[in-house]
Amino acid sequence: MGALGHYLEREGVATTQISLIRLHTERIAPPRALWVPFELGRPLGPPGNPVFQTRVLRAALGLLERPEGPVLEDFPDDEPTGAAPDVPLACPVRFAADAADAEDELLRAFRAEVDGLRNWYDEAVWRRRRTTADATGLTPEAVADFIAGFARGGEPDNPLPDVSLGAALKMASEDLKAYYNESITAQPGGTTDPVRLEDWFWGETVAARVLNEIRKHCQGRAGREYRMLGNALLVPRRQLHRFDRVQEES
Repeated sequence: MGALGHYLEREGVATTQISLIRLHTERIAPPRALWVPFELGRPLGPPGNPVFQTRVLRAALGLLERPEGPVLEDFPDDEPTGAAPDVPLACPVRFAADAADAEDELLRAFRAEVDGLRNWYDEAVWRRRRTTADATGLTPEAVADFIAGFARGGEPDNPLPDVSLGAALKMASEDLKAYYNESITAQPGGTTDPVRLEDWFWGETVAARVLNEIRKHCQGRAGREYRMLGNALLVPRRQLHRFDRVQEES
């Protein structure tokens, strides 16, 4: 979309866009773009919130007032939180988040969690004939292995040579969350409420703890891309209180 904007501008048509992956937009340098710190697939923020979505649209359209670019601005706010329905999620997998303290135990529990959800994920794909856990093109197991490499504090080989390692990590994290959400919604009575799903993922899964460990590693790495991953892109700021509380209790 950013590259197309250059061609349209040459024909005298002003363009603007919303960016979910800032690094890509920086490299393409479209005429005008608004970066938003939302999950992939949600460029306007949370569903069912027209007031907030209108703010995002107005911010993107407001860039049309700039006579020339490239212009890349950051949307100032995270997605707003909402009240989740009081319906508990009962997953058939027993998560071992409380028992997984050491790094090796944490990653073993993480892999067991991913493997335990696979049948439900396959059921979800069969029902819907599609999946949203496909940003990387990797299998869920390959995504988990790639993410585990970061959780150890290392720098694994990049399975996506067309993008930077940091961008590959962001895409893999989105695939991981989609894998979990599709798996849990496939169970009988599984909720599709996005707020409830988000709270479940960040509050009850080992995967969330693994991503939080990676977030901390990214904050200690050099480079703007890793700082953004550590500060906002891997774990929503509105969910950080969960990990702060766990740390205080330990």
